[in-house]
Amino acid sequence: MAKLRYYDAAERAPALAPKAAIHTEFLRTGRIDRRRHWIAEQRRYLTHDEVAERTGRKLTAAGETTHKRINSFHASIRFPKMIFHRTLANSPHLGYCHVTGARTHLAHSREVTWAFYFANFFSELGDETHFFDRIQPGYSRMYFAVAIEPDAYDRHMVVNRYVRGNGLIFRTQDPMIALKNVLMLGAADEALRKIIRNL
Repeated sequence: MAKLRYYDAAERAPALAPKAAIHTEFLRTGRIDRRRHWIAEQRRYLTHDEVAERTGRKLTAAGETTHKRINSFHASIRFPKMIFHRTLANSPHLGYCHVTGARTHLAHSREVTWAFYFANFFSELGDETHFFDRIQPGYSRMYFAVAIEPDAYDRHMVVNRYVRGNGLIFRTQDPMIALKNVLMLGAADEALRKIIRNL
């Protein structure tokens, strides 16, 4: 894949004011446009670190808003704030944000620890080496929750692939469906789950 280059669109040179002319100059192909909307020599390209930093700020702000919306639903459903983000190495304008995590009982299973994320792209979930497969960088977001467990060797958290075969609890592009799914995972009793289902 070709290495992407990013430039700062906010710092374009201001457009030059057109001069008042008594006459209009034409060439064989049409009118000469003397206005220049930007000057190529003044275009400032951003490093991948600068793009990753800007993407990270946007992801963190969206994570804060998402966490606030989840916790404002009902007083009995509270999730810890565990917001951190990562950007993709070769595409720093793409990234994902961890919002919260908790434990719950899925249908006919023991207690499962899970983590809720969103990403500013849509993709399939792959294996441990390539967690995101077939990335589709559109204008859509992907909301997903995965079952997690501590790794037996180095004690960092990994996807628990024994849950539903791939560790994926849910994945959607719709923020309302994601909100309902997270609230269902955090609901303590069946009466509250029934209210959430009817939203």
